[in-house]
Amino acid sequence: MRILVTGAGGFIGSHLCEELVDQGHNVRALIRYNSRNSWGWLENSPLIGSMEIVTGNVRDYDSMKNCLQEVDLVFHLAALIGIPYSYISPLAYIKTNLEGTYNICQAAVELGIKRVIVTSTSEVYGTARYVPIDERHPLQAQSPYAATKIAADQLALSYYRSFGLPVAVARPFNTFGPRQSTRAIVPTIITQILSEEKTVRLGSLTPTRDLNFVSDTVKGIISVGFSEKCVGEIVNLGSGSEISIGDLIKLIQNISGIKIEIKIDPPRIRPAASEVERLLCNNKKAVALTGWKPQFTLEEGLGKTIEWFAQNTRLYKSSQYTV
Repeated sequence: MRILVTGAGGFIGSHLCEELVDQGHNVRALIRYNSRNSWGWLENSPLIGSMEIVTGNVRDYDSMKNCLQEVDLVFHLAALIGIPYSYISPLAYIKTNLEGTYNICQAAVELGIKRVIVTSTSEVYGTARYVPIDERHPLQAQSPYAATKIAADQLALSYYRSFGLPVAVARPFNTFGPRQSTRAIVPTIITQILSEEKTVRLGSLTPTRDLNFVSDTVKGIISVGFSEKCVGEIVNLGSGSEISIGDLIKLIQNISGIKIEIKIDPPRIRPAASEVERLLCNNKKAVALTGWKPQFTLEEGLGKTIEWFAQNTRLYKSSQYTV
């Protein structure tokens, strides 16, 4: 198939492009236009020669309509994802996450695209009202980021109901793995553990997360994209297991063999009403509709992730906290 991936230079997007190429698809990778002509994490991909790289910005309708020409299927991942920065600039998230999704869906309708897969986030559920969280769980935006993702998901589904656009919403729980930004919890812990200081500075240690290795998330997104049963549906992608941030630190210490000191860093603590305290996925719908199941245990995924970060510490500034 001829496939466009938006957000292709990012963490999950770059892995998704590589997996699609491995599966034999023709991949057009959309990289956000920049003056350095950087292709993000695809810059040094061994599969870069098998992809078509295009530059543009999901905020620009004309750019998106050009990118969607002669495409069968779109995996839409491009988004602003850092929760702390959404407190500082909510409008930027509206323009990228909501207007960007509008641009993709509108262009897809006009061009007759066969399928659009919008990548959501478990943050739309907020703190769990019941567990495990299924797709019927109430949506509650506890950050501007989450609000824009809820809006983008609903806008995409409205295009399915109003205009017949074949849309599916893949909703991954917390993904981790090689190439991830230190804005996420697993890289934050690992890069600080691997630093000379051997001190890990974090916010709250009590929230729980359903963590999934990036290979599993990517295959889950693909399975949703290629399943006719998922058209018009929201599908959770998660492991069905949870771990607290405090216990996650202990597990990473055990796997790495490095002992560290833990310090609570007030700037890293979210506003009280904004912190999502518990996330635990019910993945039965994904299993029923696509047959997808996670293949990596948390320990296996963390081992691969620690190994990658140990070889690439120069790419990160572990001593700095970036919102």
